[in-house]
Amino acid sequence: MLSALELARALEAGTLDIDALYDDIAARIAEQEGTIRAFVCHDVEAARQAARSARGPLMGLPLAVKDNIDTADFPSRYGSPIHENHRPAVDAATVALARRAGAAVLGKTVTTEFAFFQPGPTRNPHNLEHTPGGSSSGSAAGVAAGFFPLAIGTQTGGSVVRPASFCGVVGFKPSFDHLPTVGMKYFSWTLDTLGLFGKGVADVAFAGSALSARDWRVDAMVPMPPRIGVVEPQPWAQADDDMQGALETAIARATRAGASVSRVSLPPVFREAFAAHQTIQDFEATRALAAEVDAAPELISQVLMCTLEDGAAIEPAAYDAALEVARQARHALAEVMSQVDVLMMPSAPGAAPAGLASTGSSVFNRVWTLMGGPCVNVPGLATPGGLPLGIQLVGSYGRDRATLLAARWLEECLAKAG
Repeated sequence: MLSALELARALEAGTLDIDALYDDIAARIAEQEGTIRAFVCHDVEAARQAARSARGPLMGLPLAVKDNIDTADFPSRYGSPIHENHRPAVDAATVALARRAGAAVLGKTVTTEFAFFQPGPTRNPHNLEHTPGGSSSGSAAGVAAGFFPLAIGTQTGGSVVRPASFCGVVGFKPSFDHLPTVGMKYFSWTLDTLGLFGKGVADVAFAGSALSARDWRVDAMVPMPPRIGVVEPQPWAQADDDMQGALETAIARATRAGASVSRVSLPPVFREAFAAHQTIQDFEATRALAAEVDAAPELISQVLMCTLEDGAAIEPAAYDAALEVARQARHALAEVMSQVDVLMMPSAPGAAPAGLASTGSSVFNRVWTLMGGPCVNVPGLATPGGLPLGIQLVGSYGRDRATLLAARWLEECLAKAG
């Protein structure tokens, strides 16, 4: 994998030539993209030309963009044949900010249909017979394959954290609305959040700072052992033996390295909040995709159409009640977070499932997306067969830098064997 921070430093120092970087990327893509299929479309030479004149902290680094986010120089198909020929007139806001910060857009990455369940063709670089996760499938897989050092994805349920876990990369979902969503194809405007993929925690913090103008960088700081609250198992989210073992390994290494680790029980309202996530998502998705349902229902997958039909049956009063449950859960969470710096739990129920028919389950992610705070997948552990297993850290809303700092600290702990 490629480290965005290391590449940017080398380009700035003159020890790396921009053409050498793009030659290497072109070779990687030529060798592996035919089997991994991370891209919907890409143009290495156009990105190279843009990188030569790029200004800003990202120094012409190649950036991949999930295909539910608009780009003026590439089609934006949203993972659906309904939008096969759609070419936006302008970039989404975050893409424009990325270019302004010096990124060169390399291409569009595969998303599931409208960033929901129906998978695309992308395979997991760690084992081609396993899913890379979704819905940000191509963004996670492409970083893992070394096609690009940075990628933008989105999360409505677990679409940044889960594929990052399956592909063994860092996935960072910032606090809600900290990266602008203007110009993305909405599925749920209450939940949809842009996120970033990179090799290491310092890489996504570096890129996130450049895109958001917020001080999220952690590379120049010495992280201190955080106060970690390990979330007790919830009835809606059970980890398999491999993931449970990985969590216990992370706890042991964090404790040995000096962290204050305690077990945390979530308030009872969280059981309702888990169900509220789906009510909010489905109610809003039915409205967000109303034009597509009216124009071409035959081009919508059965799994999505069933969800949209369920959403249409939700009364506004039930939707409003779900929003109120979310508000109550956020209030209750604030009391829990007053005792710890971050919460820790698995990023997914286990390693990437075999086959491409499903992108896996988001049961360990949905409620945290609803809470709106920052979430980070920290890689570094694996099954006996070598499939990655990620640990998720969750922080309080607006405490993105503190959460990233704790994630960097844990990343270093997990990198130490034994």
